[in-house]
Amino acid sequence: MTLQIRAATADDTPQVLAFIRALAAYERLLDHVKATENDIRQALFGPSPKVFCEIVFWNGAPAGFALWYYTFSTFVGRHGLFLEDLYVEPEYRGHGLGKALLAHLARRCVDEGLGRFEWEVLDWNQPSIDFYVSQGAELMSGWKPCRVSGDALVQLAAAAP
Repeated sequence: MTLQIRAATADDTPQVLAFIRALAAYERLLDHVKATENDIRQALFGPSPKVFCEIVFWNGAPAGFALWYYTFSTFVGRHGLFLEDLYVEPEYRGHGLGKALLAHLARRCVDEGLGRFEWEVLDWNQPSIDFYVSQGAELMSGWKPCRVSGDALVQLAAAAP
């Protein structure tokens, strides 16, 4: 049994989108996925990518992915890494692939001198919460994610001086 992690390439775009859709289905949010292969290809492999992706393979088969980007903490005074998505296909779970992806990104943080490694988890997803806590994650309290999108984003932008 072999595990391999590598950076996604443009040829992996259909697989990355398939992982995104599978994750969204698991999170009961498949109807929210609007991304196309072209969107993913441009975001990950366009002229100035701002988001990155690692794919984990089990015995040569693509088994999961981690999609991430850099953040910055004014309090720490350094960049950090934000894990947007982590997903392992159900048939490959239990082999340490999710842990390997987290450890791989933690190694990147340490090697690059980043101050934080952060992500979010849905409050109903107890198996993921338990997994993340077992890996040393601290569940943050007192912070609420905020989002402006769609018409509200257009309205807010219209108020710019």
